[in-house]
Amino acid sequence: MITLDTVTSKDGTTIACHRLGDGPGLVLLHGTVQSGHSNIELAQALAGDFTCYVPDRRGRGRSGPYGPGYGLQREIEDLDALLTATGADHVAGVSSGAIIALRTALDRPALRKVVAFEPPLDVDGSNPTGWLPRFDREIAAGRIPAALVTGMRATRMGPPIFNVMPRALLELLTAMMLKNQDKAAGDGEPTFRELAPTLHYDAQLVAETAGDLDVYRSVGAEVLLLGGTKSPVYLRSALTALQSVLPRARRVDMEGLGHSATSNAAMRGRPERVADEIRRFLR
Repeated sequence: MITLDTVTSKDGTTIACHRLGDGPGLVLLHGTVQSGHSNIELAQALAGDFTCYVPDRRGRGRSGPYGPGYGLQREIEDLDALLTATGADHVAGVSSGAIIALRTALDRPALRKVVAFEPPLDVDGSNPTGWLPRFDREIAAGRIPAALVTGMRATRMGPPIFNVMPRALLELLTAMMLKNQDKAAGDGEPTFRELAPTLHYDAQLVAETAGDLDVYRSVGAEVLLLGGTKSPVYLRSALTALQSVLPRARRVDMEGLGHSATSNAAMRGRPERVADEIRRFLR
């Protein structure tokens, strides 16, 4: 059974959260161009062992807007409010959600264990965000397929052929994908078209945390650094960099998986396999 709960963050923003399962509390914090629904099958795979809390981060799904003064601190406050309300002391963060989880661990010593799945840290210029002005212009002009192609190429999330395929063709294929998803989307489930503008805010988190690797030396929680062998090099390098500074970290590279591994199966995820690694770590 899945229940919809809400908590109120420090600035008054409502954060919606799906709850399912039974056992110790575990927050699953989604990543870029996602909502909580994007990881619901991962939560279902873990629900036999944990009470899973799957929030929509602010600005997405059923949660409140980004609000003025958005930045990393607002995301930390949202996660802290959820942890306080639920009593959970485990967090699994995906992509940008992993950055938030690790930074929350700095401020919340009671957070015992953190799973960080491929945080897109900018380490010595490995993940630059200079593409954002073009992305923002395309979003403002209503050119959603173009903006998604800009973001996809910049974050190196597509297959290698995307780098040589004509941009006009990529935009056409992306527009077709958006139309198909619009038709197939479930009730209340955000589509890529609706989520596309949120990429700006996740890139903002990357820019805000660029070059501050040493702060993670103070993380007291035990951390599982989780990734896939098919993910872009800069994501694997970020895990290596974190491994060198986190006091209590272990690392697992899942053979043959990429950055979509935590997603639902329809989005090329492998939630059962990821759940096995999370379960093994938290137990």
